[in-house]
Amino acid sequence: MYSNTADRGTITWQSPSNIALVKYWGKQGNQLPCNPSLSMTLNASYTTTSFSYVKRKSGREAALQFLFAGARNESFEKRITAYLNSLLIDYPFLAAYDLTIDSANTFPHSSGIASSAASFSALALCVVSLKQMIEGKQGESSFFREASQLARLGSGSACRSVYGGYSVWGSVDDVPGYSNEYAVPLISEIHPVFRSFYDTILIVSAEKKKVGSSTGHVLMEQHPFARQRFRQANVHTTELIGVLKAGDLDRYIEIVENEALTLHSLMMSSTPGFILMKKETVEIIEKIREFRKTENVPVAFTLDAGPNVHVLYPASHRKEVMKFIKDALEERCTEGHWIDDSLGTGPKQLKG
Repeated sequence: MYSNTADRGTITWQSPSNIALVKYWGKQGNQLPCNPSLSMTLNASYTTTSFSYVKRKSGREAALQFLFAGARNESFEKRITAYLNSLLIDYPFLAAYDLTIDSANTFPHSSGIASSAASFSALALCVVSLKQMIEGKQGESSFFREASQLARLGSGSACRSVYGGYSVWGSVDDVPGYSNEYAVPLISEIHPVFRSFYDTILIVSAEKKKVGSSTGHVLMEQHPFARQRFRQANVHTTELIGVLKAGDLDRYIEIVENEALTLHSLMMSSTPGFILMKKETVEIIEKIREFRKTENVPVAFTLDAGPNVHVLYPASHRKEVMKFIKDALEERCTEGHWIDDSLGTGPKQLKG
């Protein structure tokens, strides 16, 4: 393997997905959110992207080959090419290389984990690393902020995956320091109970969603409850920041579950409306609520824009929650499939 230079080399980043606790639903302008969101970065669910570049004589557009798990993927290649070409005004050097991008996930598609968040954050980190190779190093905070901003242009939620722990994306009413342009790692000190948190993802359905998130965002433009929803997200974001600092598990559960059900209520009340939950989704939610009440265990659920359920709980209750999942919830998963994950520390740069 040749060493990295400005003429040729390979840059490799491993970047995780994340699960929004306060949901981003509705966008404006160039991938800007209509409301703030707050997410938990995952640990075991990540994308590894190798970005190989070789200097060429000339070029006006990005020239690349995209491989997914080692195999050519033309549909992704078109999307990634369009994305890189959209960056050329600010990153003209991208047209000066022949690029080979090889990406692979530790988790399957349609598993309730945002693959676009992991993949575009990894790709953005590779682009900013190449820029640094050409123009010289920059400070760590500005490096990750730039990567977050670039990731957002590929997939909104990807901007949050640039950071570990908990992060906020979007301007928050009356709380300075947050931006629509990029995510910010949570400023507040996190209580110990929220530093060791698990997310077990129950795969109710592995089928591709009938309605994509992009369509859902567009439907928010004319949604009768849009304005109220955006206000609610502001309130929940502000409050959840305080909850994570104080260690208030009861209020955490209330906010996170309300956010999940609000997201699906917005989908159902759109025009046209759509339902992504399955019968098993509702059964799992009811089982979690019953278990929490009878066993006094602080376990919560959240949902992405799909039928699969994220089971959230502190490490101190791992034993009883895992038993509960195996005894009462596993049978409601497709082929008994679930993914065990937890709070992660964020992206890692690997050797090429």
